[in-house]
Amino acid sequence: MSIDNEQEYEADLVVLLDDEGNEHEFEIIDEIENDDGYFMALIPTLNDAEGDVADADEYYIFELVNVDGEEQLSEVEDEALLDKLADIFESRYAQAMEDEEE
Repeated sequence: MSIDNEQEYEADLVVLLDDEGNEHEFEIIDEIENDDGYFMALIPTLNDAEGDVADADEYYIFELVNVDGEEQLSEVEDEALLDKLADIFESRYAQAMEDEEE
């Protein structure tokens, strides 16, 4: 019996519309739920409608909100909350990278 150490990676993708109705594809890189709500960290994919190559250090934080019974992603506008969430996401990412190296 052989063991295949390579795991197939399948990205969780989401498409968002900007104010002009243009589609932008993002990969969900992390999600957290806490007393402040449910949040997702997203990075633009290389398939983004604009055709731009994503900056590896650039990511966006959105909150999952319920609008008229429909779940939607909304920008986090509270700067203090955004900083708090960024610290959490970046700490979790750093820990995941450390775990991978071991």
